[in-house]
Amino acid sequence: MNESIKGGTVLLIEDDPDIADVVRLYVEKAGFRLAHAVSGRAGLDIASGSPIRAVLLDLGLPDMDGVDVCKELRAASDVPILILTARDSEIDKVLGLELGADDYVTKPFSPRELVARVKAVLRRAEEDRPGTAVVEVGGYRIDEGRREVVLPDGAVVRPTAREFDLAWYLATNTGLALSRGQILESVWGYDYFGETRTVDVHVRQLRKKVPGIPIETVWGVGYRMEG
Repeated sequence: MNESIKGGTVLLIEDDPDIADVVRLYVEKAGFRLAHAVSGRAGLDIASGSPIRAVLLDLGLPDMDGVDVCKELRAASDVPILILTARDSEIDKVLGLELGADDYVTKPFSPRELVARVKAVLRRAEEDRPGTAVVEVGGYRIDEGRREVVLPDGAVVRPTAREFDLAWYLATNTGLALSRGQILESVWGYDYFGETRTVDVHVRQLRKKVPGIPIETVWGVGYRMEG
């Protein structure tokens, strides 16, 4: 594993002690420390009081809905969030992604796969360190260093980390029809285990946050940014 990915604290917000024990075993074996909270409020307190590298968040918590916890975490930080859920409905997964979660795992899950996903989101965060390039597409200025999009009228939008990565990838491949699989590989990483539906959710969110951004749907294929 890349040395920069090792170490630091992973926060698990999960009220099931059996799941917590298994997750602790595998997360610590992978070189991380595990902070464990059994309620949403306790998890938010830990996240606000100490440096956290990633959050593993159960949706079914005793004191508050995990979706609300996700919303509060994302409002305060861009820490990677992986949702753990026994809710297998697509609406719950999509809602979590729309609120800024980076990935989700449906219970029961493989602890090895869970650790692999943690490594994947941390690897992406490492690669996302600010650069200096700027791309202009259709009057929109996409600034890699500032991680922001400047609209034609001068307004500035700062998407989530993943939304910016998506915009950057499409903008640096202007005019190309990119499949959802290609986008997943390039934006989420080759070891991302999610579904192509994830791409659609993030495109929808990006369109909401950056009005008029020239992302076209290529039916049967994926998406294209037009200059």
